[in-house]
Amino acid sequence: MQAVSTIEGRAIPLGLKNIDTDVIIPAHWLKTVSREGLGKGAFETIRATPGNPFDLEDFANAPILIAGDNFGCGSSREHAAWAMLDMGLTAVIAPSFSDIFAGNAFKNGILAVELPQEQVDRLLEVAKDHPIAIDLENQVVTTPFQDRFEFQVDPFRKRCLLEGLDEIGLTLGSESAVTKHEQMREGTLPWLDKPSRRDAA
Repeated sequence: MQAVSTIEGRAIPLGLKNIDTDVIIPAHWLKTVSREGLGKGAFETIRATPGNPFDLEDFANAPILIAGDNFGCGSSREHAAWAMLDMGLTAVIAPSFSDIFAGNAFKNGILAVELPQEQVDRLLEVAKDHPIAIDLENQVVTTPFQDRFEFQVDPFRKRCLLEGLDEIGLTLGSESAVTKHEQMREGTLPWLDKPSRRDAA
């Protein structure tokens, strides 16, 4: 997983409420188990509308999405996070998130920033013409106009995102403790390593 620290650039000012995972990535895109290529189907129904913010040149390769309340509701498909990553999004700002989506986003290295509606409204206005910045270390969103919006983040998730640690990375970080435990077990519980009669046969 890529480490996340400071995310800066243009932000897609979507602002819509109750964007569910079927809008993020429609069901007919779920036939694949690969993460690659899903960005083409991300927000397909919204992108079919002329003038939508996703296809405006100003927001090409934007790393941030600004959305409305209850973002990521609906089914638990992890493909939603995969699709967003594949289209280059590494952060979403919204007043609230579905718990399952927020968990999937975190596990895939996407920062979900929760801010009050009035602050989101301000960012939606600024994002139309200017970049914004998210500083995870200091837990603050800033704009070129001296706006400074602090946000909360779970300390464990913050550490994992800053260090780029997924479940495998966390386990490898405890490699010495795992090795020590295995060596202790070999000395005190050797029968656990003996082959069973079935294995011997």
